[in-house]
Amino acid sequence: MTFANGFTAAAAFAVVATSGARGVELQTNSPFLADPVNYWSHQAQQAIVPAGPGRIFGDENYGNKFPGEAAVYMGIVHVAIYDAAVAIEGGYQPYGPPPDAAPNASAAAAIATAAHHTLVGSPDIGLQGLQPALGLTPEQQSMLDFAYDTYMSKISEGSAKSDGIRVGEQVAIAITTLRQNDGREANPALADLNPPVPGAGIWERNPGNPLPPVLGLRLPGIAPLALASASQFRPDGPNPLTSEEYAEDFEQVKTLGRSDSLVRTPEQKIQALFWTDHDLRQWNDAMNGLARARGLDLVQTARMLAMAHVSGADAMISCFDAKFSYWFWRPYQAIPRADSDGNAATSADSTWQPLTGTPNFPEYPSAHACHSGAVAEALRTFFGTDKVSFSIDSRVTRTLRQYDRLHDVVKDVNEARVLAGFHFRNSDQEGANLGRAVARFVVSRLFRRID
Repeated sequence: MTFANGFTAAAAFAVVATSGARGVELQTNSPFLADPVNYWSHQAQQAIVPAGPGRIFGDENYGNKFPGEAAVYMGIVHVAIYDAAVAIEGGYQPYGPPPDAAPNASAAAAIATAAHHTLVGSPDIGLQGLQPALGLTPEQQSMLDFAYDTYMSKISEGSAKSDGIRVGEQVAIAITTLRQNDGREANPALADLNPPVPGAGIWERNPGNPLPPVLGLRLPGIAPLALASASQFRPDGPNPLTSEEYAEDFEQVKTLGRSDSLVRTPEQKIQALFWTDHDLRQWNDAMNGLARARGLDLVQTARMLAMAHVSGADAMISCFDAKFSYWFWRPYQAIPRADSDGNAATSADSTWQPLTGTPNFPEYPSAHACHSGAVAEALRTFFGTDKVSFSIDSRVTRTLRQYDRLHDVVKDVNEARVLAGFHFRNSDQEGANLGRAVARFVVSRLFRRID
């Protein structure tokens, strides 16, 4: 694996137009205008993923979803994009009910309408879209409306455009109907998930005054996009506290994940921090870059993204189902309290702190590993090989990592979460296994070629 400065995955965003005082980023002169799947995938990302560190084009992301929930929203929008594409171009089974598509319908108009209307609806057809659970403010929704209006103004008037709009409307209605009452609007409290009595091995929420919000409480109750249930692939659970395997993982994260570790190398520190960026932003930029590099056509790009994002969405739902079933403690809790774990091979260190702030939800299994394992497996199936060269960037470290095989990304993520002091190694391995199992189920049943 090699490191480099720069952002090839983000280079396609280099030409930017801004809509006056509202500061809306529109790539009206970029390759995205000629490729509606890439363009609207990025617009969905903007509306779902929060603005992050090291931004290189201003506040191009303005959403509010942490990676777990962002994966679900990205999955929903990308099946709408996919269904609009295959309704016109054909070749593959749609995700939802197939719309009526005129032979000359504009794919660009259909994809833009399906993506925009799925996200924020349209008063013209009485559709609410993923709002209000998406959580955009009126100003932010107007930004997305402006992007849609500007994009559509570039498409020539005529029957192709109007027919494409009708296809997109049908798709958006169908997908949002499928997702009605799917659990995204629930607002459970921590107590609603029946946390166990505090004790050895039991996660407790991060301290603070005021207490920071616990993330992911909705996810176990959100209906999957493909799985029969969130618990369909629930793993067996973390290693017992008294086991030799737990002691080995404990010692590894204690040594490598400590904030002031003398064993972790500078390169490993970069690796750890690299994956503290929003991984939905990282993966989506990388996959769109990969589609361009491989010269994928409109349908193939839509299919690749839908396979990956649906797999990632259901992996996150499954992951948080397991997290809030096992309630396993984080290293920053386990290491200072090791004298209570009943394992003679572990020793407490009251001064131990992780490299950076630990996510505020239970430890097992690793969400990053669940998501990356699912996405990598979906991509492996799409390309028919693990040997896929591509790059992913991080705006936290402002570095780029080049990979020659998809499984190398998962390995990198697994190591990074230990190096950051967030996870025990077993949680990363189990998370990646869960993600792969979810993806195999998804791609065996959805997005298949029509013979």
